[in-house]
Amino acid sequence: MKRIILFVLTNLAVMMVLSVVTSVLGVDRFLAGTGINVPMLLVFSAVIGFGGAIISLLMSKPIAKWSTGAQVIEAPRSESEAWLKATVTRLADKAGVGQPELAVYEGEPNAFATGAFKNSALVAVSTGLLSSMSREEIEAVLGHEMAHVANGDMVTMTLIQGVLNTFVVFLSRVVGYVVDKTVFRTERGVGMGYYITVIVCQILFGVLAAIIVAWFSRRREFRADAGSAQYLGSPQPMMNALARLGGLPPGELPKSLQGFGITDKASFGALFATHPPIEERIRALQARG
Repeated sequence: MKRIILFVLTNLAVMMVLSVVTSVLGVDRFLAGTGINVPMLLVFSAVIGFGGAIISLLMSKPIAKWSTGAQVIEAPRSESEAWLKATVTRLADKAGVGQPELAVYEGEPNAFATGAFKNSALVAVSTGLLSSMSREEIEAVLGHEMAHVANGDMVTMTLIQGVLNTFVVFLSRVVGYVVDKTVFRTERGVGMGYYITVIVCQILFGVLAAIIVAWFSRRREFRADAGSAQYLGSPQPMMNALARLGGLPPGELPKSLQGFGITDKASFGALFATHPPIEERIRALQARG
């Protein structure tokens, strides 16, 4: 899947870079040097946490294009591309957002939407999806992705990730300071035990944060499915598309894009799955009538 895990990995990478830079500048040592100044540490954590999430959001479109090899359709070169572009335009009008960039990439059946702003998003579909679905099913999938855009899901996930990042950075340094003083017995300033513990804790707490992000992502998928049903006037096309996807191997997306794809392998277990089981999604659509 190519959507919440590209975002998550980019976010973690940016956070690590910001952490290293602030440590080199002495800001991190200042916060933990003579004791824990909780208000200042919290501000520091928020700057690192939200900085990582926001920078990842702003980089989401170029990274998505680079990681998938997606080719943006500027001017349709075939009847199929013309239909795709017209369909996305129509769905964008129904969703009340600006027309997004439309791209196609090589891969197994999947699709995703990303971008920092509702009126300049990117919607991409794979060649595998285009070759294996009917036009009505493709339209339903595109409606699902447009619902992600209209619902502001990228911004929502950025805010959630920023809050979780803040707690990860904050708690890692608190635990690091306590371990350094009680286990490593550092008397002045902070020692190697602090830095080692901070790195280990950031990884462990980051994993827990990823589980929470995945849970929010799964809730978001039901809303996007419902949005597709609303745009098309019936839940049946989306149900058909999901049923077909259930019998097809979902296309592997870059980790930071997984939560924004149409389906998810859940290769790391249910807790890390960015999408609910297809059967649950179909039942939810059936309940809408």
